[in-house]
Amino acid sequence: MTEYGYFLSCEEFGPADLIEQARMAEQAGFQRLWISDHYHPWNDAQGQSPFVWSVIGALSEAVSLPVETAVTCPTVRMHPAVVAQAAATSAVMTGGRFRLGVGTGEALNEHILGDPWPPTTVRLEMLEEAIQIMRRLFTGEQVTHYGTHYKVENARLYTIPDEPIPIDISGFGPEATALAARIGDGYITMMPEESMVTQFRKGGGGTKPVSGGAKVCYGTDREECVRTVRELWSNELLPGEMGQVLPTPRHFEQLMPLVSEDMVRENRVCGDDVEEHVSALTAFVDGGFDVVYVNQIGPDQRGFFDFYRTKVLPQLPR
Repeated sequence: MTEYGYFLSCEEFGPADLIEQARMAEQAGFQRLWISDHYHPWNDAQGQSPFVWSVIGALSEAVSLPVETAVTCPTVRMHPAVVAQAAATSAVMTGGRFRLGVGTGEALNEHILGDPWPPTTVRLEMLEEAIQIMRRLFTGEQVTHYGTHYKVENARLYTIPDEPIPIDISGFGPEATALAARIGDGYITMMPEESMVTQFRKGGGGTKPVSGGAKVCYGTDREECVRTVRELWSNELLPGEMGQVLPTPRHFEQLMPLVSEDMVRENRVCGDDVEEHVSALTAFVDGGFDVVYVNQIGPDQRGFFDFYRTKVLPQLPR
């Protein structure tokens, strides 16, 4: 049975707006929340980047929906022992309604302390070791660890939830998907590609949950929506590995001319055509996803939630 969630964008909105969006999402009938974990936005036009763990604390009081980071990088900017404490506290505050989504991250957020940005293979090794450390800490035992990438000495979490925190792994290629299948409690990817879901399930993921996310721009003026998407989220239409290796918002802004309005029209749902919105989310259902999250780009958040509550969510397959 497919569930539908709302994707809170810390790159585009400040804490108060995010909390209000979460309330509107719950009232509109969304069943879960994703929230991004960034140090920088992708460009200055997005303009925000609050500390996700503070926002999750506020969410635990504002709504009753389950919350998941999409996604946290527990390897470079923050040591896995620190992420483990933040996640454990979040799980306690939400009454066990928290999942930790993790991935290998982007230089945009992770290079800020001057650490080198490793190649993909090394980042995957770091992520696997980080997950091992966090799972040990989630038990409440005292942990000492001398590994390839991390040291932990006499660390113990005293505030932990009653049940282990599920760790879902993000993957956009075969190597990360294989890691998710082998050690993850679930799989996260942003494209409705059935082949990746199949790889995850056959590689060891079995019936563990698969979650996906889509960005849309609701509005009554389709062309205005196209311009909004291009201004705020053109980074998502850049080819190759640029999203992982470019270090500052300015670099992404320099590449904005590579993304045309036609590219936006072809690749993002813009406007108020109900069938287009329903079709975009149904593609994830058809691809075998268990949870589908949607994010509204731009300022018309209330209009989006009214639109989805009355016209889109009632038509989605369950």
